[in-house]
Amino acid sequence: MSINPSWFITGTDTGIGKTAVAIALLDALSARGITAVGLKPVAAGCVWEEAAWVNDDVRLLQAHSRLPVTLSEINPYAFEAAMAPHLAAAALGVLIAFAKIKTAYDALRSRAAVVIEGAGGFLVPLGPEGSVADCCALLQAPIILVVGMRLGCLNHALLTVEAIQNRGLTLMGWVANQLDPHMMAFEENLTTLKEAIAAPCLGVMPYGAPTTESSAWLNLEPLLK
Repeated sequence: MSINPSWFITGTDTGIGKTAVAIALLDALSARGITAVGLKPVAAGCVWEEAAWVNDDVRLLQAHSRLPVTLSEINPYAFEAAMAPHLAAAALGVLIAFAKIKTAYDALRSRAAVVIEGAGGFLVPLGPEGSVADCCALLQAPIILVVGMRLGCLNHALLTVEAIQNRGLTLMGWVANQLDPHMMAFEENLTTLKEAIAAPCLGVMPYGAPTTESSAWLNLEPLLK
């Protein structure tokens, strides 16, 4: 079984741009001739379509993957309620089992590079077996942190970096997502983070960048060393 590279994309919050970064990474890898597939282990806020719960982000990951995969292959757990995953699972009496996530991950990684998108932020609970952070530790994929550039981002980013480091996990790089086009001292905040975070900044995602836009802003080189 061949072992392909993988990356785990987490964020400083929910709604921070993880999916957009995952798609940009999938497209950039494809442009380099690397077959890659998206994986979202847990998704909440799904709708019932064709006898299955479907999440919009998962649909996008599937569309930008260069491997023919079903939704269930890239999204082991899908919940209707748009709430914290452990609460959505508990409401249905479902246990989010890390073994099931690991099985899905291993199956995909044997066929392609895997871009994993986490749920919410790094410490979001997934249930009795642990949090997103614990899932990261199990999969042992290098982490890409998406920082939502807005007031408060310095604290959110540096706390998340510290949590990653405290678990002995690898922060491969981070992306600055310009969420607020009117953010005061944007460049100064960006410089502060570049100086404070040892891992490289992989790029600045422009405000309002659509998911179909070119991934030219993303620097892939640090991920492929």
